[in-house]
Amino acid sequence: MQDYYQDFLIRDWKQGDRIPASAVIQSVLSEYGLGWEPEGADRDVLQVEACYLATGGEFWVIEHQSQVVGTAAYYPIHRGEKAVEIRKMYLLPRVRGLGLGKYLLQQLESAIASRGFGQIWIETASVLAEAVKLYENNGYNPATGVETARCDRVYVKFL
Repeated sequence: MQDYYQDFLIRDWKQGDRIPASAVIQSVLSEYGLGWEPEGADRDVLQVEACYLATGGEFWVIEHQSQVVGTAAYYPIHRGEKAVEIRKMYLLPRVRGLGLGKYLLQQLESAIASRGFGQIWIETASVLAEAVKLYENNGYNPATGVETARCDRVYVKFL
């Protein structure tokens, strides 16, 4: 993946992104009073090769002026049929409100559909109000079965 949205570069993760991507995610989590869980919910961002690349998923970083300002990822899951979960969709505050989140979601959906998946699952927390609104406004329906401790909402979309 290499794409542009306005003056943002959206590209595939590379090994040098581990620390900057982790820093973006930690920063956004703390902004909303949520904890960074390197042994739990955030282990995947420290082990991108095993959790995403080796399983048929993708992990993207978003750059602005050569700095990592966001992340977006998905990987196949054993829930539903031919399903993936979108994970680690985080943007720093200074790049929000520009339509980048919606664009990223559309690009993720396009990549997922092109690989033959039929369901997209997303877990999130109510406190992430902008994310909840984004998913609800883009065809994601509330579901049950939250699996991540810091999350209290789960959504599904059928492609």
